[in-house]
Amino acid sequence: MVNQTQRPEERLQEIGIELLPPRQAVGNYVSCVRTGNLIFTSGQGVDQFHGKLGKDLTIEEGYAAARQSVINLLSVLKHELGELSKVKRVVKILGMVNSAEDFTGQPKVMNGASDLLVEVFGERGRHARSAVGMAQLPNNTAIEIEMIVEVEE
Repeated sequence: MVNQTQRPEERLQEIGIELLPPRQAVGNYVSCVRTGNLIFTSGQGVDQFHGKLGKDLTIEEGYAAARQSVINLLSVLKHELGELSKVKRVVKILGMVNSAEDFTGQPKVMNGASDLLVEVFGERGRHARSAVGMAQLPNNTAIEIEMIVEVEE
């Protein structure tokens, strides 16, 4: 269980994750939008995993891809907020999984994202979630995830 008094950045360091600067947008959009006390992120794919789950990649590789996508999302939030401790609650994530036609393991793939969020934020990281299969994703990335978080004012 996560120490609830531990800062998310401390927890990330403890589990060996370093947040890099956010990836650059590849179009005419921004990486996140804040409205009131909510932040809506743009989808974050991954550079390390390409192909379709159930054809080119295993569920374990998809799990790792989902975990990396959340790391990319945390970089966006860190850049926006300065401190991840300002995240009051992870509200929802939407996971789009590049899937072979008969692949049905999208929830198992998305556990990579959900498990990391709970590992970093504890109960504040528990969230609503959608895990859907897609025929194709940009640059043949294995996964793309969007996130909505509630932040402290």
